[in-house]
Amino acid sequence: MTVGIPARKPARPFFSSGPCAKPPGYSPDKLATESLGRSHRAKIGKTRLQYCIDLMREVLGLPDTHRIGIVPGSDTGAFEMAMWTMLGARGVTALAWESFGEGWVTDAVKQLKLEPTVVRADYGQLPDLDKIDWSDDVLFTWNGTTSGVRVPDGEWIPADREGLSFADATSAVFAYDIPWDKIDVATFSWQKVLGGEGGHGVLILGPRAVQRLEEYTPSWPLPKVFRLVSKGKLTEGVFKGETINTPSMLAVEDAIFALEWSKSVGGLEGLQARCTANAHALDKIVAERDWLGHLAVDSGTRSKTSVCLTVEGADADFIKKFAALLEKEGAAYDIAGYRDAPAGLRIWCGATVNVEDIEALGPWLDWAYAATKAALASA
Repeated sequence: MTVGIPARKPARPFFSSGPCAKPPGYSPDKLATESLGRSHRAKIGKTRLQYCIDLMREVLGLPDTHRIGIVPGSDTGAFEMAMWTMLGARGVTALAWESFGEGWVTDAVKQLKLEPTVVRADYGQLPDLDKIDWSDDVLFTWNGTTSGVRVPDGEWIPADREGLSFADATSAVFAYDIPWDKIDVATFSWQKVLGGEGGHGVLILGPRAVQRLEEYTPSWPLPKVFRLVSKGKLTEGVFKGETINTPSMLAVEDAIFALEWSKSVGGLEGLQARCTANAHALDKIVAERDWLGHLAVDSGTRSKTSVCLTVEGADADFIKKFAALLEKEGAAYDIAGYRDAPAGLRIWCGATVNVEDIEALGPWLDWAYAATKAALASA
């Protein structure tokens, strides 16, 4: 079957799952630059860092019980900081249904030498959350970026849990309602739903996590960039803009732009509505094509941000050619599935993507599918 090149391209063909599309209307010359070239510990630097933290709290609706810190190493650095400083006080259960969850298992087993209970599920599925032992500390990804599967809500996390809940929430914050009373540790990076720059992580600590930090000392040495406690007390300055290492103030200003944009579109509710509209538009595209499917079959646990799709008859080579055709035409960038995931597509539907660009994508997927099949058939 021959399919002609569609007439209309997505105006903003940025569908990468990280770093993600910049906010609509973004331009580097719109960033405040007064803090650049200055010490992050000068009054202007500390003020802007604190303002960024305050904006995150406001947009997320984060209660005063929880602290927010900007830390090095993106979401990975933030989550590893939490693991290295708090694990080991009690048993650990690690949930893994995609590659990043498996990464936390590797850290717990090989680096920290713990013996966690590992609860796994295949790509596209969730394990049985009702069977989790909450006398343990529990590690999980709220939204599996590489599998397109998310936890449905926080109902499976008991209020009277003994262990701490550690949520890698990097593709979830700003897209879903997160019950902060159920979350002791959460991490994310600006590069996902906010469309910010990479390199910096955000660490959110509830009161039970702070208590753990102040009462427990791990048996292993901690790198300087992981140290959150001094003389048995939380280093509060980290959560007031006094970062452990030197931050990029340009990246901070970029995040501030994204957070101010978030307020302009209705705050958390507006961001969630944009994610939902994008996901619904992509659902419609999938439903209209018998060669496309969702890796996450259960719509109740299907991601609204990192949507992973199956392609009939496709292997890794097919997907590579498919994605390259779209990139060459400037119709869609970076939509091949994650390298460790089953061969397929991954299309970011986060809040910084415009729904009309998702809608325009359907005919281009048809064209690329037909062109790739024809090219391979004639090879």
